Amino acid sequence: MDASLIVSNILNPPILFFFLGMTAVFVKSDLEIPPPVPKLLSLYLLFAIGFKGGVELVKSGITQEVILTLLAAVLMACFVPIYTFFILRLKLDNYDAAAIAATYGSISAVTFITASAFLNELGIDSDGYMVAALALMESPAIIVGLLLVNLFTVEPGKERDIEWSEVLQDAFLNSSVFLLVGSLLIGVLTGEHGWEILEPFTQGLFYGVLTFFLLDMGLVAARRIKDLQKTGVFLISFAILIPILNAGIGLAIAKFISMPQGDALLFAVLCASASYIAVPAAMRLTVPEANPSLYVSTALAVTFPFNIIVGIPLYLYVIKLFWR
Repeated sequence: MDASLIVSNILNPPILFFFLGMTAVFVKSDLEIPPPVPKLLSLYLLFAIGFKGGVELVKSGITQEVILTLLAAVLMACFVPIYTFFILRLKLDNYDAAAIAATYGSISAVTFITASAFLNELGIDSDGYMVAALALMESPAIIVGLLLVNLFTVEPGKERDIEWSEVLQDAFLNSSVFLLVGSLLIGVLTGEHGWEILEPFTQGLFYGVLTFFLLDMGLVAARRIKDLQKTGVFLISFAILIPILNAGIGLAIAKFISMPQGDALLFAVLCASASYIAVPAAMRLTVPEANPSLYVSTALAVTFPFNIIVGIPLYLYVIKLFWR
């Protein structure tokens, strides 16, 4: 593998500030970001990436490639939790297996945004419709995870008491999905005119906000590392190897439908990432028997750092090999 890709990724200011946040926890600094600030930063990032994606979608239009990509995104969001559930059942009970499987079937918007920034640094183009793929992959894993719980943890002839209206609302109308899809639609409706108006806000501030947000993510991830003691070697290995496998499947699909390099990387990152916000919130509500420290710590303290530090340049290296 070309080490320069990893070095160029690590030496990006957002990644270095992620390390700074982790270091602050390890050396027991009192550095802390007030709780409302990270929420505001995450909403800004979703708004900016969604709006830009909508503007770019107008340029590209709805083509066969767009439709195939979005179908592939939904397919992966449903397939990943099913096959990972049966792997996890080898060591875990059905509740924990279903919750973790749903977590890895969904996506991390921040990982996607970091990958987009990485592509911009390298001057590699990507299409705006990948933001629609991001939005579509957020929710199906939650539904599949709950179906797995119903199938494998409930006695025959009985049905688990689940408030599906609340589940569906959390899955499809949670703040991140709602803002992302809403910003995408507004970008489509306003097009280039809207982009000219908002560019100083959506483009000029983007990297600064991403950098500050990853500083906070470094703080949060480092605090979660102690929870890994409860997961054991099996789950730590799972949290590294499964993203690589999912990225490989994603890249095979991307090659099959002839995605360009930038889109292929973003699709691989979506397949490889794991949710640490939307799915954990839904699982805590609907599957209280599952242990949150397992599915949150693996996604946030292992998979997220692995993807933004090693995974993104690794997946791009594979793309450069096979897209020649």
